[in-house]
Amino acid sequence: MSPEPSATLVRRHLKVGWTSLLLFMLLGLVLEGLHAFKVGLYLDGDLEARRLMWTLSHAHGDLLGLIHLAFAAHLSRLNLSERESEATSSLLLAATVLLPGGFFAGGLVVHGGDPGAGVLLAPVGALALIAATAICTRASWRQ
Repeated sequence: MSPEPSATLVRRHLKVGWTSLLLFMLLGLVLEGLHAFKVGLYLDGDLEARRLMWTLSHAHGDLLGLIHLAFAAHLSRLNLSERESEATSSLLLAATVLLPGGFFAGGLVVHGGDPGAGVLLAPVGALALIAATAICTRASWRQ
């Protein structure tokens, strides 16, 4: 892989990683505030699905931010081809939108004890994350 695409990818994933951490940490702070001030929109008994979905969004968003930073830090050592680097980058970006976004959207409108249809995006994001991880795992085992 040429140094230029690698530097571009490193910058991209540093930006996305740190931005994701900031945004999802702020979401966590908002959720703590909703809990602290006993806001009904968040704490009412019939909204347990909303609390769970938004907590999962916060946790997965933070985790994905850290994964972007790890990818940026290890990109030069992973022995990825240019094609694999670009695919992994795209898959990680998709996972970062779809996984926490699906959980958050699922909590916007809850139906009884069930999350909204937006939660269907989360498994697609999870598959993207698994695929990206599989590419990196395979590359790390190469000689």
